Amino acid sequence: MINAVVEIVLILVLIVANGIFSGSEIAVVSSRKIRLEQLAEQGNGRAGAALRLANAPNDFLSAVQIGITLIGILSGAVGGATLAHRLQPLIASVPALRAWSEGLSVAVVVGIITYLSLVIGELLPKRIALNNPEAVACAVARPMRWLARWTAPLVRVLGFSTQVLLNLLGIRNSTEPDLTEEEIKALIRQGAESGVLEEAEHEMVQRVFRLGDRSIRAIMTPRTEICWLDLNLPRDQQLELVTGSNHSRLPVAKGSLDACIGILRGRHLLASELSDSPADLKKLLQPPLYITESARALNVIEQFRQTGVHIALVTDEYGGIEGLVTLTDLMEAIVGDLPSAEDLEEPQIIRREDGSWLLDGALDISEFKDLLQRTSLPDEASGSFHTLGGFVLHVLGRVPRAADHFSWEGLRFEVMDMDGKRIDKVLVAALAQPPPQAD
Repeated sequence: MINAVVEIVLILVLIVANGIFSGSEIAVVSSRKIRLEQLAEQGNGRAGAALRLANAPNDFLSAVQIGITLIGILSGAVGGATLAHRLQPLIASVPALRAWSEGLSVAVVVGIITYLSLVIGELLPKRIALNNPEAVACAVARPMRWLARWTAPLVRVLGFSTQVLLNLLGIRNSTEPDLTEEEIKALIRQGAESGVLEEAEHEMVQRVFRLGDRSIRAIMTPRTEICWLDLNLPRDQQLELVTGSNHSRLPVAKGSLDACIGILRGRHLLASELSDSPADLKKLLQPPLYITESARALNVIEQFRQTGVHIALVTDEYGGIEGLVTLTDLMEAIVGDLPSAEDLEEPQIIRREDGSWLLDGALDISEFKDLLQRTSLPDEASGSFHTLGGFVLHVLGRVPRAADHFSWEGLRFEVMDMDGKRIDKVLVAALAQPPPQAD
């Protein structure tokens, strides 16, 4: 009787040990390395040990697998060789079961051990580890490192054998980074859905990631909308233009914007006019900063930081002025539109009662994709358009007229209004689904 109790206790100990190994493995593998780094920087030595295991898991996983395999073999040996033998006389005492007593005893013992191994040795510890992987990893890190050191010779043999087989199968180590941009976006989205991040924070971080992929053409003010000062105008007309403009800085050119000679701060001109001796306009100019139309938005921000100039002219490959970009434009690309009092009356996005959208032709194409939950547009990679109006022009292949329309992926695009040659308003609506036909 005593021997049977000892054998049962031994099997339970083995099953619990198997659970410790399984939970440790899951905890270390599923731990967030960023969280472990934060804990280690705060002085948590166990977090540092767990981080070292997570960064180099090969020896640790091999040691764990050795332990799990040995426990499985010992559990089977003890259960099959001893407990089943002790249970057989009890089953044989039942006359109807005497003929099958040997097989039934083995089946009962194997069934019980399998059930306990699955629940106590696998499912329960793994669920505990997944609930708080960092805490569990910190708790088991040092014992697991000691185990890996003790089993190092066997681990090296197993690791070498595994690598040889991988080479024979032509399988190479993955070169993918530990954390991709898409995974970071998914984590941020999950944080917003769970309430950890505010919705405004979520949108702002999304715009920051998007900013790195956008060219400055998608952000700049186009040439046709630039307010600039002609040096050939009389002084009174120049003052009238400056005082009537909402902009604090204006490009100054001779006859054409392509002949820009500098940037003027409006307050400098007004201060000069109020002085006893007005200065020459050329002496009030700041040298212009030129950037190419293919420059990335993040590179432009860096140029603004290095030069201290927060306004730049965008040039094409022929040296002509394509547009103008300011630090405010780049800030709006991160925090969202910062409209003036005049712009508040005409939002770029209007949702109508029938579910359709009345959109401004100048709507950024990335915002348009987010609005309609589209991941890509035709020929978007070519960079030939950056606004909704540019997309419509690209699809139609010509300058449209009001009421021109086309269909794309279940949506109907109709040009509602033109501002000269520029598309002002576009109506986007879902196409009506045809009624199902009877068989």
